[in-house]
Amino acid sequence: MSLLIGDVAPDFEAETTQGPIRFHEWAGDDWVVFFSHPADFTPVCTTELGYTAKLKDEFAKRGAKALVISVDSVEDHKSWIKDIEETQHTSVQFPIIADPKREVATLYNMIHPNADPKVTVRAVYVIDPNKKIRASIIYPPSAGRNFDEILRLIDSLQLTDGYKVATPVNWQDGEDVIIVPSLTDPEEIKKLFPKGYKEVKPYLRYTPQPNK
Repeated sequence: MSLLIGDVAPDFEAETTQGPIRFHEWAGDDWVVFFSHPADFTPVCTTELGYTAKLKDEFAKRGAKALVISVDSVEDHKSWIKDIEETQHTSVQFPIIADPKREVATLYNMIHPNADPKVTVRAVYVIDPNKKIRASIIYPPSAGRNFDEILRLIDSLQLTDGYKVATPVNWQDGEDVIIVPSLTDPEEIKKLFPKGYKEVKPYLRYTPQPNK
């Protein structure tokens, strides 16, 4: 199964380190960053989960929360959490799904046989409150992810949902954005962007971030 941007994220039931969950119910009205790990007690994963734990407040500011999955057991997850907290100096407060039969991983296309048929790749799904997949990132098992980029991505998605703008290359929250090319009525542009804009080309118009 291949999941695409705009698809409804499949619902499922699973055992986690915080008890059983039904995904859609657990997600509620929050944004969810759902991501997979190749295995417990692995070095790159340990750093990733530790850093994610430290971002709890940043996730909360965006109405978002993390959900993690690997193919190991709940018991292994709980034991591994102790290592994460010890070595990364943080507290892991998000659930980690146990998926020993690879059912959820298969549902979300996290098993890539040509990479390694026994473990999940480093997949990330950003899922909005309507349970729609808004973005996905796939890394090989060997490469750690940049979770600051995931936060930046959520900032962009939430901003562009509310305004007729797009975010340019390397954009960071608070920087100028781009008025969408489909917006051409001068009066509407003036009304939507009272701070004005700079036209580089008719299709490339920069304006201050409208919600700042």
